[in-house]
Amino acid sequence: MSLSRRDFALSAIAASGVATLPAQVRAADAEPIRIGWLAALTGPLASPSIGFDRGVRFATDEINAKGGVHGRKIELVVRDTQGDPTKAVNATQEVISRFKVHAIWGPTNSGELLATTPIMARAKMPSLVAGVVNSLIDPVKYPNAFRVTPSNGQWDDAVRNYTMKVVKAKKVAVFGDATGYGTAARDDSVAGFTKAGVEVVYSAVIDPALSDVMPEVLRMKNAGAEAIVPWTVSSGLAARLMNARAELKWDVPIVGHPALGTGEIGKLVTKPENWEKVYIIGYKSCSFDAAGKLPPRTQTFIDSVQGKFALADTSLWWVVSGVDSIRLIAEAVEKTGSSDADKIIGYWNTLTNWPGLYGTYSFSPTDHNGYHTDEIVMQRANSAHNGAFALAPGYA
Repeated sequence: MSLSRRDFALSAIAASGVATLPAQVRAADAEPIRIGWLAALTGPLASPSIGFDRGVRFATDEINAKGGVHGRKIELVVRDTQGDPTKAVNATQEVISRFKVHAIWGPTNSGELLATTPIMARAKMPSLVAGVVNSLIDPVKYPNAFRVTPSNGQWDDAVRNYTMKVVKAKKVAVFGDATGYGTAARDDSVAGFTKAGVEVVYSAVIDPALSDVMPEVLRMKNAGAEAIVPWTVSSGLAARLMNARAELKWDVPIVGHPALGTGEIGKLVTKPENWEKVYIIGYKSCSFDAAGKLPPRTQTFIDSVQGKFALADTSLWWVVSGVDSIRLIAEAVEKTGSSDADKIIGYWNTLTNWPGLYGTYSFSPTDHNGYHTDEIVMQRANSAHNGAFALAPGYA
């Protein structure tokens, strides 16, 4: 498979500054630790990956500046999947077969992961999963895959509980974007609300590129929805939803996906007040307490990156999740003294209360859902400062 000039440039922009050439052309004693970094860095679903990417490159630079891992530098093999499952499949096959990566981080979109996870499993490739779709993690089918975000079940519980207990909505409108993730999340959310006795008066899958969402928002309003629950990573779609709600002078709360709080939305809403009464899934690690302070290790990280990259236009949890993932791979190599797949996977299976920036992780051979539920909170979407957020009303 030939590389386009653009793909070659992306794969060469590793934070270590080294080119990503096939392993056979390297001296064995200088072999780097190659990490496949697959992400939608462009396109309508790019917001999360842009944040993840900043953390990935920061952590890679940090480790390489200290001499690497046992003298081995980390080398990123980067592919922009553009949110396209077909491109993600091709990228996964390429980094495994041609570049002989030792581990993969990504893709970060669940729709792409649904297509690539079986490929990585067949290759026995150590994989850190940022997708929340429940079926992506199965230690029997995918013993190589470890989730470093909450599962969709954990997210869904947080949104549903807040909608019912704080917003006190009895009728909801639920939609997902037209991706594998959006469809699965919408289905899970509808099932959860229905089981809890909440009436789902509107349910749909919406194309994230849809330029006019007013007809859909009118359907939600006319159906009597008392809250809107969106499952999308598209900043454009989310902003158009908020603008349409404001144009209708419909003061209904929006409760849902963390991407509803990305800094890009602030640039896309027609008025700042359109972003009011929007509540997002968040994390204790990235939340300001009542005194306006972050957890000490989070603040230390923010202080360390000042002037190196921006946080105002992204979500901090995306950035620190990228940091944690690179560190998890590097630590597995450091502790085992090997970049062999079975050693990395075996090490991850022993982790208990691993203290990441984004959260605390625990894995075992039978449980690869590592993120602790008690670290999930709800936040005010328009309260971002350095990518972190204030807790939502009524949520302590």
